[in-house]
Amino acid sequence: QVQLVESGGGLVQAGDSLRLSCAASGRTFSSYAMAWFRRAPGKGRDLVAAITWSDGTAYYADSVKGRFTISRDYAKNTVYLQMNSLKPEDTAVYYCAGRRNPMAPYDSWGQGTQVTVSS
Repeated sequence: QVQLVESGGGLVQAGDSLRLSCAASGRTFSSYAMAWFRRAPGKGRDLVAAITWSDGTAYYADSVKGRFTISRDYAKNTVYLQMNSLKPEDTAVYYCAGRRNPMAPYDSWGQGTQVTVSS
């Protein structure tokens, strides 16, 4: 099992930036990919960005392309989400998640961190 702890959320104004961090511990060697999801008020949980541990291949949802960047520090077992040009519609609880292989579901989850963007 992999334990994930997010940090870095907060209240910002539209146009500002934030960087979220996700520290992984436990059986991290068994992880294939990490991702950031978000759940906005009254909505479902959406995939925002994902990255593979081995080569850093990244995926982004269309809504964040060009504004968000996912990265990983292999030595620190930490994944980051740099969020620039934030919009009020980015307001959500952001969750870090991990999965063990390309066919597996994301089954390791953090507790979430709140990001609020005011207009």
